[in-house]
Amino acid sequence: MGKKSSAKKRAQRATSNVFAMFDQTQVQEFKEAFNMIDQNRDGFIDNEDLKDMLASMGQVASEDEVEKMIKEAPGAINFTMFLTLFGEKLNGTDPEAVITNAFKCFDKDGTGVIPEDNMRRLLMSMGERPR
Repeated sequence: MGKKSSAKKRAQRATSNVFAMFDQTQVQEFKEAFNMIDQNRDGFIDNEDLKDMLASMGQVASEDEVEKMIKEAPGAINFTMFLTLFGEKLNGTDPEAVITNAFKCFDKDGTGVIPEDNMRRLLMSMGERPR
């Protein structure tokens, strides 16, 4: 078994249970995001798709930056690989509801906004300090 074969098996194992990581609503949201990025509708996200999507958001990325992003995937970025990449990035993070509730603790007026000076004060006064 060559090096190429083992890399292919690793990629297959990494994607084999990716759909179990997310509920149906999340999978649907990721599918919508994938379709927005897949500008040419070929079922894969390539350099041109990513560059076009970033440009539509007012972001200018060099060829090198786009290539670096694309190379984070071990192979072509189809929807399953897209989910796998997000699963790896999100693994170990708190659920959205937990994060939302945490921010609500700091939003005393219920405006959906935490004033910058309050956030700065909280960040400077809470948590561990470097020694």
